[in-house]
Amino acid sequence: NKEWFTARISACTLIAQAFPKMGPELRRTHLEYFAKLCKDDVPMVRRIASKNLGTLFYTVVDTLGAAVFFDKSNANYSLTLLDLYELLAGGDQPDSVRLHTTENCVCFGRAMALMLEQSSSSTSLEKEEIMSRIDALVKRILPLIAATIDDRSWRVRWTAASKFADVVHAFKTLHGAMDALVPNYEKLLQDPEAEVRTAATYNLSEVAKTKAMVYPAGWSGAGSDSDNGMDIDDDDDENKNTRRIPVAQRLVTRLVGLTEDDSVNVRAALAMVATELAPLLGKDASVSNLLPPMLLLLRDSSSEVRLNIISSLSLLNDVIGTDLLHQSLLPAILDLADDGKWRIRLAVIERIPLLAKQLGSDFFDDRLLGLCVGWLGDDISSIREAAAKNLQELTALLGTEWSVQNLFPRVRQVMEHPSYLRRMNAVQATALMATAMDVNSAQVEVLPILLEMHYDPVPNVRFNVAKGLGIVGTVFDRSVYQGQIVPILTLMENDPDRDVRYFASKTKELLSVAFEKST
Repeated sequence: NKEWFTARISACTLIAQAFPKMGPELRRTHLEYFAKLCKDDVPMVRRIASKNLGTLFYTVVDTLGAAVFFDKSNANYSLTLLDLYELLAGGDQPDSVRLHTTENCVCFGRAMALMLEQSSSSTSLEKEEIMSRIDALVKRILPLIAATIDDRSWRVRWTAASKFADVVHAFKTLHGAMDALVPNYEKLLQDPEAEVRTAATYNLSEVAKTKAMVYPAGWSGAGSDSDNGMDIDDDDDENKNTRRIPVAQRLVTRLVGLTEDDSVNVRAALAMVATELAPLLGKDASVSNLLPPMLLLLRDSSSEVRLNIISSLSLLNDVIGTDLLHQSLLPAILDLADDGKWRIRLAVIERIPLLAKQLGSDFFDDRLLGLCVGWLGDDISSIREAAAKNLQELTALLGTEWSVQNLFPRVRQVMEHPSYLRRMNAVQATALMATAMDVNSAQVEVLPILLEMHYDPVPNVRFNVAKGLGIVGTVFDRSVYQGQIVPILTLMENDPDRDVRYFASKTKELLSVAFEKST
């Protein structure tokens, strides 16, 4: 029934799923049905058929084995499915049908890799024949993925760009495939549409992680110099093989161009993934080829780009060390710290402990220390809360001694600020920092100053002292609790302000219960 096509749509999926459970005759019959569905007059049916074509191809290989494609009695399987793939990838098909060309390419690549795996138990002659047939299949399939990269529809190209990492991982073990695929991936990085370039950039590190060896860009022996970029070089001459380089080494040369891309989204995507190339390149290549574009991104005009590169520096730092990054990293952080968007400032604060863990205490000079404490006075409450939490995490990461020498004197200065809001935030930060210190330092350095703040003229500061004592109280032993904390809380229970009295009583009650349980 031409009008009711929903049953035919369901059949497209069912045939692919039910194929392993069918008998030989049913398999041939249903393959003919599937071929008719791929040629259906209704585009929606062809779209679902195209979506399931790759799955069916892999299922056939997995079920019948690789030899079935080279057995004359079953030759129709390979010929039919490949013919259908070329049909559905054709330029006369609607965009919705051609969108699945890349996904089908992944399935076909995995199926051929499975053929190679299954051929390991074959005789040398059979294995040579299988390898020859697989090479023929590769040469027939790869031009179809090349066609999607030059497709007139940006949606088709975007799909190819977003799934290209899956394509190269599926074909990486097949002879000559990477020499054809990598040049076409580079074309996606230069696509006219920013959305396509962004999707391709997100896949940069995953493509590089294939660790395959390819010809350098522009070398006359590479498949990239052919008209369509899909010629597979069959020459295994030893001299040619010595010219091959890792994929990461070839792709890193594209980074400088991407750092100058007009689209912020492309540069932001690059900033997220580019540093993942460092472990693949090694120290020397990272310093000479990867570090320069990363330094350019640290000076990018977009705060999002700078933030992304700061967030992803750990891998680069592990490979090349901190010395080469320090001079460019600090100005970028200082610039982001003054960004007009509070969410950017918040994101920087949240990444400071990560940088401390990666770069160590030597990274924190006077400007950055002042910045970490200065966030306690930000106009946005979320920033002030995050700043207090940040100081606690820095204390835990870099140690009590470092915190007492570098952070605490600055926080103490904030406690003397004319603004009660800053004094209040300093009290909160002090209490949190004390929980990350060793007990003796917290008792000697922090507790006396925290107790002293109960004399503050503003009730908001005083009741935050009571709340802070509730946070740090359980850190100390019973003698400190009874000898220093309880007297101050008792005094605050008689405070003129009812909020101060409430929090003092509540803290005293909670600490009393906590110490009773500890005994």
